[in-house]
Amino acid sequence: MKNIFSKTILGASLVVALNSCSKFGDKYLNNPNPQVNTVANTSQLLTNLLYKSCGRGNAGAVNGDLITLGAKEPALFVQYIAEAIYPSEGLYASTSGEWATFYSGPLMDLAFIINYNTDADLKGVAAANGSNNNQIATARIWRAYLMSILTDRWGNVPYSQANKVGLVNPAYDNQKDIYTDLFKELREAVDQFDNGAAFKGDILFNGDQTKWKKFANSLRMVLAMRLSKVDAVTGKAEYLSASTHAAGYITTNADNAVFAYQDNLNFRNPWNNQAVESNAFGVSDFFVNLLKSYNDPRLNVYATQSTTGNYKGVPYGLNAGNLATALAAAGPYSKMGTTFTARNSPGYFITAAQVLLTRAEAGLRGWVTTTNIKADYDAAVTASLALNGISATAATTYLATTNVLLNPTNVSDGLNKVAIQKYIALYPNGVEAFAEWRRTGLPALTPAVDALNASKQIPRRWGYPTTEATLNTAAYLSGIASMGGDNSIDRRVYWDKQ
Repeated sequence: MKNIFSKTILGASLVVALNSCSKFGDKYLNNPNPQVNTVANTSQLLTNLLYKSCGRGNAGAVNGDLITLGAKEPALFVQYIAEAIYPSEGLYASTSGEWATFYSGPLMDLAFIINYNTDADLKGVAAANGSNNNQIATARIWRAYLMSILTDRWGNVPYSQANKVGLVNPAYDNQKDIYTDLFKELREAVDQFDNGAAFKGDILFNGDQTKWKKFANSLRMVLAMRLSKVDAVTGKAEYLSASTHAAGYITTNADNAVFAYQDNLNFRNPWNNQAVESNAFGVSDFFVNLLKSYNDPRLNVYATQSTTGNYKGVPYGLNAGNLATALAAAGPYSKMGTTFTARNSPGYFITAAQVLLTRAEAGLRGWVTTTNIKADYDAAVTASLALNGISATAATTYLATTNVLLNPTNVSDGLNKVAIQKYIALYPNGVEAFAEWRRTGLPALTPAVDALNASKQIPRRWGYPTTEATLNTAAYLSGIASMGGDNSIDRRVYWDKQ
C-alpha cells in the first residue's frame, strides 16, 4: 500500500487556510509506526464524520461549529429558546462564526472517502467497506448537506476549490453557483448508487440506499423551495425533478432522517448538556405564547411545566439587569421538554412533516398541480404531532381550529399557515428554522429589546471567521465585496429576499 500523504492529504484539507493552529496531515506524519501510514478505513471515517456533523455532546463542543442538531445561536435567533443567565448570543453579540472545523473535519473526511474510492490504486482496498459507487454517492450527499448549511449560514463560501490538491487559499464561490452545484450533486448521487455492498460504518441509515436516496431527494426539495423568492423558475424545476424521482422522498416518520444519540456522555444529544446541565436557558416566552394561542398539543412536549405547574417562557432579548428584574417578577419558567434533552433523545435532520409542508407550499405556489394541498398539509401536521406522541384524534381536532385549518383557495393565508406550522414542527432545529424564517419572514419576530449589534435587528447570517482576514486575505476581501461590501451579520444571503 502506498503512503496516503502523497495523493490524499493535500487534497483533503483546508486547515492551513482556515486554521493557523494545525497542519494538515499531522495525524499521519507524526505517527511513529510507518506501517500505519496507509489507507484510512473509510467506514471509520464515515462513522466519525457523521457524529462530528451532529455536534459532540460534551462541554468542550457545546458552542462548536459542527453542531447541526443542537445549534444554540440559530435557536435563539428564531426565539425557540431564551437565555436565562448571562444573555449574549440572544442579544446578537457575536459578529462572526468559525468554520475551520467543518472544512478540516467532516468535509476533509468526505474528500478522503471520495478520493479513496476513485483513485485507481486505492479503490480496491476501499471497496472492503462497501462498493465504490455506494461510498462515493453517500459522501456526495452528506457533503451537499453540510455545504448547504455552510452557505446558508455565511453566504458566499469556499466550495469549488475547497479540499482540492494544493489549494490552501480557496476562493469563495457565489451562493447562487453553490446551489446550482448542490442540485447537480444530489441528482447524480442518487443515481450513482448500485446494487453492490452497503457502506459500512453508516450510523445514520445503516447503509440503507433507499433511505439515502429519499434523504437526498427530500433535501433537494427543501433547497429548491429556498429559491422561491429569488429564482422560482429554477426552484420549481429542481423541486419537480426531486419530487418525481422514482426513488421517492420522505413522507412518513419511518423514513425520517434521524440521528440516534446514546445514553452516555460521549455520544449524547448536545441539548442534554446545554439545556439540562448548564441550565442557561429555557423555552422563550414568544414560543410558549405562540403555542398557547394555537392551543397546540405539542406545548407539553416541547416545554416542561414550571415549578408552579404552568407553562411560562423566559423573556427574550433582555440584558442581564433587565432579565433579572423580569424573571423576579414573572417567577419560574419552562425549560425544554425532556423528549429533546435526554442523553439519548433523537436528533432529526429532515422529517416527513417538513417535507410534506414543503409539498403543500409547492402546491400553493403552483409549482405542482397534481397534489392535494390540504391533504399534504394535514398529513404534515399529523406526522409532527404523531412524532411527539399525540394521537390522530387530537390531530383531527387541532386541524379543525381556526388558526390551523387550511383553505387551499386562499393562497396568501395558506402560505402563512404552512410557514407557521413548519416553524412549530421544526423545533428545536434552529439551523433549519432560521433559514425558513429568513425566507418567509414568519413568524413575525420582534428583535431583542437590548440587542447589541449596530442595527438592533435579528441577524441574517454569520460573519466570516476572523482568521480568514489573515490566512486567506484575497479570498476574504473578495467574499466581503461579493456580500455587499462588509462582513456584517445584517447582510442577506442570496435567497433571502423578503
